[in-house]
Amino acid sequence: MRSVLMLKTRVDATRLAAASLAILPLLGVQAHAYEKTMACMLVVDADSGKVLTKEGAGCATRISPASTFKVPLAVMGFESGILKDGHDPVWPYKKEYKAELEFWRHDTDATRWEEKSVVWFSRELTKKLGMKDFQKFTDSFDYGNRDLSGDKGKNNGLTQSWISSSLEISPEEQVAFLRKLLARQLPVSAQAAEKTMSILPIEKLDNGWTVHGKTGSSVERDAQGKIDRSRQFGWYVGWAEKDGKQVVFARLNRNAERQKGGMGVPTKNETWDALEHLLK
Repeated sequence: MRSVLMLKTRVDATRLAAASLAILPLLGVQAHAYEKTMACMLVVDADSGKVLTKEGAGCATRISPASTFKVPLAVMGFESGILKDGHDPVWPYKKEYKAELEFWRHDTDATRWEEKSVVWFSRELTKKLGMKDFQKFTDSFDYGNRDLSGDKGKNNGLTQSWISSSLEISPEEQVAFLRKLLARQLPVSAQAAEKTMSILPIEKLDNGWTVHGKTGSSVERDAQGKIDRSRQFGWYVGWAEKDGKQVVFARLNRNAERQKGGMGVPTKNETWDALEHLLK
């Protein structure tokens, strides 16, 4: 089954890798060779929280969520009523968004937003929320450090805080958030949680497990808030299910130098391989 789906997945992966690559020049990053380090691979039972595997020294270390933040953003969108379902509303693309990639320059709904990782859609959503509600949701979700201030001195938290900026979260906190989402324990309606879960990309593994997950990739900032061109990271977070069982996972890769195309897709592929070996 996975082999049938992998062709489309690899095509989409190539596009998403290009998406990650397109964001980085906006941050002033140039291409380099890289050496990847796995900071964390964490898998827990969704119900009990029992740790099934925990590898790497960075499971408690916070870093920018990058595009994995589209998961809590979707919850906010559905709970606030800005988003109705996976295909309503459809927001038209505008030239003023200046999307770097062709496949971002299309009218987009919530499902396409998550699948193609469309940055401008996230920013339009947070603008519609407004900072007061944006902060209120982030606080109520207990999401990472909750810091939506954005880049120092730029007053851009409403549209930038989750992309190599002020908002940070650890793999352990990613897993805690997703467990609450699955258990309908976030302070939102069950409907908002269920709609969010329904729009995340899905993959069927060879071992029969179905994986729902979101990638993320960007570069880190140094202690002074400047882009550190030598360090890039990749996320893949989500959950897997089979025969009524559910596990929640978060994988974080970090490296010394930038990989062409970003690290989100390679991190996702490595997570799939790990889950196929771990889960029966």
